[in-house]
Amino acid sequence: MFALLTRPKRKTKPLRTEERMLMVGERSLPLTIREHARATRITLRIEPGGRALRLTVPVGLRAREVDAFLTRHDGWLRAKLSRFAPETALRPDGMLSLRGVPHRIVHTGSLRGITEAAEEGGEPVIRVSGLEDHLGRRLEAFLKKEARYDLERLSAIHAGRIGKAVKSLTLKDTRSRWGSCSWQGNLSFSWRIVMAPPLVIDYLAAHEVAHLKEMNHGPKFWALCGELCPEMEEARRWLKAHGSQLHAIDFG
Repeated sequence: MFALLTRPKRKTKPLRTEERMLMVGERSLPLTIREHARATRITLRIEPGGRALRLTVPVGLRAREVDAFLTRHDGWLRAKLSRFAPETALRPDGMLSLRGVPHRIVHTGSLRGITEAAEEGGEPVIRVSGLEDHLGRRLEAFLKKEARYDLERLSAIHAGRIGKAVKSLTLKDTRSRWGSCSWQGNLSFSWRIVMAPPLVIDYLAAHEVAHLKEMNHGPKFWALCGELCPEMEEARRWLKAHGSQLHAIDFG
């Protein structure tokens, strides 16, 4: 008997990924260049918040072609990035939104104390104690606490309306999505949503709770989502117009 002859498998070259910094006007932004096996053209994407760029390119594209593409699109990038303030770090007397209301950041100077929303002279403020170097960290912790309070309450209300139960609720700082729902009934949300107006927070809770019953984005899902949150379309428009600004804020 003759042994079966098999053609040796050709080793495939690993897809290339390159990380570098790109100057766009006066901004220096991280740029990730990734080869994609099915890409037929160059695709440029601004990451949520305008704090990074991603370039998807066909396999084997030469570096000079990538550079030429970026040069041609410099004006487009500047125009798109102009929506984001170049300085997004938080500082005393700066502004931070809580439930859609701009609050002035007041650094108390005290080493101990809680971070809290209050009013001073009729102006909404967020009072922060501790070292100034820890300002962003303390504000992030405060927003997470406020987000958990809102989202746990709203998720429980919406879940009760459809006869479902939320198994767990997790807060993350995701950039690609505002929330998710697992088959096991675990909900996950971006805590940054607490900076949005209340109707947007309510919509996000309703959206993920609706997935407890409809694990898809079909007509039945959107109908249920609209029943739970009648202001759904207004909230979706707000997120599309302003969501990236929430991602742009740097908590350090």
